[in-house]
Amino acid sequence: MTLIGNGTVITLDRERPVIEDGAVLIEDGVIKRVGETKILRRDFPRAIFIDARGGMIMPGFINAHTHFYSTLARGMTSRGPAPRNFREILKKVWWKLDKALTHDDIYYSALLGAIEGIKRGLTTVIDHHSSPRAVDGSLDCVARACRETHIRAVLAYEVSDRDGEEVARKGMEENMRFYHLCQESGFSNLASLFGLHASFTLSQKTLIKCAETAQGTDIGFHIHTAEGVLDRDDARQKYSMSPVERLETSGLWGPQSIAAHCVHVHEEDMDILKERAVNVVHNPQSNMGNAVGYAPVLTMQDRGLLVGMGTDGFTMDMLESLKTASLLHKHEQKDPSAGTAQVLDMLFRGNRVIGEKILGQKVGQLSEGWAADLIILDYKPFTPLHEHNYTDHILMGMAGNQVQTVIIAGQMVMEDRQIRGIDEEEIRARGQEKARQIWQRMEEVG
Repeated sequence: MTLIGNGTVITLDRERPVIEDGAVLIEDGVIKRVGETKILRRDFPRAIFIDARGGMIMPGFINAHTHFYSTLARGMTSRGPAPRNFREILKKVWWKLDKALTHDDIYYSALLGAIEGIKRGLTTVIDHHSSPRAVDGSLDCVARACRETHIRAVLAYEVSDRDGEEVARKGMEENMRFYHLCQESGFSNLASLFGLHASFTLSQKTLIKCAETAQGTDIGFHIHTAEGVLDRDDARQKYSMSPVERLETSGLWGPQSIAAHCVHVHEEDMDILKERAVNVVHNPQSNMGNAVGYAPVLTMQDRGLLVGMGTDGFTMDMLESLKTASLLHKHEQKDPSAGTAQVLDMLFRGNRVIGEKILGQKVGQLSEGWAADLIILDYKPFTPLHEHNYTDHILMGMAGNQVQTVIIAGQMVMEDRQIRGIDEEEIRARGQEKARQIWQRMEEVG
């Protein structure tokens, strides 16, 4: 048994959200007890004690939509004029990057992304991968990095017709191969989804084939949905329906499916997503950075949809994403009170429910019987923190770089900001080398 105590426990449990001088008892990767430090130390004197030193003890963060493969694109510059719209961003940057990736690049991108995420308190990630010239076995490369860092992960390969039917077929096969691997191997920290890019890069033939390929399984679909106007307009012009409606007619929506972005959706789309219990994932920084528009996620929540939060590869810091979301909705609504409770709900309830649905494990809350995924932050507030204002402290005071300790499934993954079993200096050096090679190959991609 391990006891983490001498800190303020933010449980995210509505019955007792904050425990001053609290502690969490862990056994066999699961939380056994949560309570006051002095009581748990008295009741379990033989437990290994980890001292939070007055910091915050809280659940690890969940990222409901990201792209590890974008990790080595940071700082990248390209020749020619800068992209002026979303279509140009895709063609000039991301669709060149994914073609330049080898299996080794995929592994190091995921490894560095996982390291960065863990250092910011990330314990579960839902990833969406693309590498059209290295499809077969690509998810194994991502999975290897996740296993080595012990991060929980849900992986998917992005099927698209933009590189031809053969590549699309390979993408379908990779999704199903990895799904069966997860089912048969019993990986406790790995699960899978069936990835697709977006409606505008998928033919009707491919959509039908994806649905047929997954038939007879419980796998959900992970899809970029109405992210930009080009996705909305393409579906309207070619099929006289919205992207959400088109994906619905193909049978791709369900309780384990993820509709990422949902910027350009209307009320009828929301009704479909709600009826099918689809998980919507908001990516505020990415939407702002790509200038694709403002996602009406507050309206979706009001209509009863489950909305979570992701980063789309923009960052691995969920607190950074949370703060951006809060400011974005205040700005767009012209209301300083708008969005605060809603974005907190996205990160801390929405992502928790999505994680449990797909992983089949209770993650994201510090309560008896839940997965022992928790973090310690070096945040010692100089104003009172209690159950009525702890969310304000999360929004206004806490930061990802305050994370000191990360425990996943009861295992110490990072202690005093050092990730165990990982030579970060060597991995960073390899990342520098890989990035230069990828950037050079991108210049050669047509």
